[in-house]
Amino acid sequence: METYKDKVVNTCFGFLHNREDAEDTAQEVFIEVYLSYHKFRGDADIATWIYRIAINKSLDVYRKRNSKKTLAFLTNLLRFDHVKTLKTAHNEEDAQTKMESKERVEVLYHALDKIPVNQRIAITLSKFEDLSQKEIAAVMDVSESAVESLLSRAKLSLRKQLGNYFKNND
Repeated sequence: METYKDKVVNTCFGFLHNREDAEDTAQEVFIEVYLSYHKFRGDADIATWIYRIAINKSLDVYRKRNSKKTLAFLTNLLRFDHVKTLKTAHNEEDAQTKMESKERVEVLYHALDKIPVNQRIAITLSKFEDLSQKEIAAVMDVSESAVESLLSRAKLSLRKQLGNYFKNND
């Protein structure tokens, strides 16, 4: 557990965008690993097996929540104290930067939520977990060329989603 704890939490966070939910889901992952270890066939690396469980558990949690709850969480997570940040001109610039950062994060998470699940899995493992295409292929149980295609389509989908946002906010 100590070896994979941070990676599992980060993987779960990449799907859930909520640290507490990610940590709770990671606990469920390790319970599943413990209870199912006797079923592990050794066909794949143990890390690959654990990533698969983490992705499946994260997607289960994600499906249970509605998008309104996700956006409400992001708003609360990224909220900052307006009174304190607006006291000086320097702090006003900080407040503007924080608001812009908050908005970008919300837009990115919203865009990620709109792309197909396999694309989301591939891009999350690539960009948030820094896994190679070979590692992603093992986790997703697909070929490396399929991962390459999923990543390419995910980037196009995100560009389209984010392009619409930036066109409307220029």
